[in-house]
Amino acid sequence: MTLFDTTTHMLYLGTAICFVLGLHLMNSPATARRGNQLSALGMAVAVGLTVVVLVHGGTITAIAAAALAAGVAVGAGVGLVAARRVKMTAMPQLVSLFNAVGGGAAALIAFADALPGTAADRPISTTLTTFLDVLIGGVTFSGSLIAAGKLAGFVPGRPLTFRGARAVNLVLGLIAITAGCLYTALGGLATLGVLTVAALALGVLMTLPIGGADMPVVISLLNACTGTAVAMAGFVIGSTPLIIGGALVGAAGGILTKLMAVAMNRSLLSIVAGGFGTGDEQSRPAIAATGAARTVTADDAALQLAYAGRVVIVPGYGLAAAQAQHEVVELAQALTEHGVDVSYGIHPVAGRMPGHMNVLLAEANAPYPELKDLEEINPQFPATDVVLVVGANDVTNPAARRAGNSVSGMPILDVDKAHSVIVVKRSLGHGYAGIDNELYTNPRTAMLFGDAKVVLTALINELQAYVH
Repeated sequence: MTLFDTTTHMLYLGTAICFVLGLHLMNSPATARRGNQLSALGMAVAVGLTVVVLVHGGTITAIAAAALAAGVAVGAGVGLVAARRVKMTAMPQLVSLFNAVGGGAAALIAFADALPGTAADRPISTTLTTFLDVLIGGVTFSGSLIAAGKLAGFVPGRPLTFRGARAVNLVLGLIAITAGCLYTALGGLATLGVLTVAALALGVLMTLPIGGADMPVVISLLNACTGTAVAMAGFVIGSTPLIIGGALVGAAGGILTKLMAVAMNRSLLSIVAGGFGTGDEQSRPAIAATGAARTVTADDAALQLAYAGRVVIVPGYGLAAAQAQHEVVELAQALTEHGVDVSYGIHPVAGRMPGHMNVLLAEANAPYPELKDLEEINPQFPATDVVLVVGANDVTNPAARRAGNSVSGMPILDVDKAHSVIVVKRSLGHGYAGIDNELYTNPRTAMLFGDAKVVLTALINELQAYVH
């Protein structure tokens, strides 16, 4: 082995270490930014080193080098602009687009590698990983685009189904597997083309029936698929950084998918099967329908908050939809300066993607120590004077503690154990589970109806009369 080869392998090992350490740093909001930066550094070194290896080996022409440079420049430019301009509330669909790009790129790598020669020229380990790469990458690409469309509102968030949809999916799956097996054994670009088309169609038809409320799990699952496809691409072209990086993403995404499914008390199979509610629809304003919900004015709510010793804020998708993260943090800061002990209770599936609420609150400069997960905040509710629920629904429903309903067994935030609860919500509409939230008719609960941004601004203004 030459000095160049040794140096190359050592640098590739260094990039893999950056990926591992970066992923570890993302365990905490306080270190997540550094984790991202370290991972980005590792990827930049890996890309640059790959170019050097190609040039050194003489395996790339001047035209190909120019095309590669142009691709890197365009991709980096688009990524930089998107990262700077995208709103935090639009982060879920951006992540889903990233999943699509990753899965599609991985599938293209395998497809391009298969163009010259035939399968007989390659070992079965290469043709098999090519088959898996194209299948997983194709499903991830088209499925992630549909998921992004649902999150952005371009595609209806409700489950979109048609008669015989699951039978069609089964047929497409059988076609994809058959074509993949034939390519693995015999090769043939036509067979690989059939596999690609079937995988793309399967991604679309598997994602359309999944409701918007299941997006936290879907995004995690597609992220795991992206990582797996990238790892398969690494095996196809013999790239160690791709194998390690893809395996890390695949494993992390798989673990997160399981955690998200458990947090919703739903099996992954039932989510992928689709056909469940979205939580996007608003039902009746329900005061008239239930008659039992108690309302409160912004002035009364501000008075309760000002004279509380401990306040817990529970954000949900309604906060993200109203883009009210800055207002809720401003309210929390005003209360803290007044001497109130304030923290945030964050459910694992609050919002539209894993960590959505953490990202929004961090973007609004909420102090990291105040962000508490479900296990940490639940024991504190009995000693809490006021819980302010902003846009959260099923994750606070006490019905989850009873059997026989659609949220039975789902871990929830025990907000009803606090001395007083104020719920900011547009209406008493259902969440994804399609059932009434029993918290809203609890004698300790008061409803403050309206858009979260407007209501929180009113609370901040009313609070000034009590904190000065």
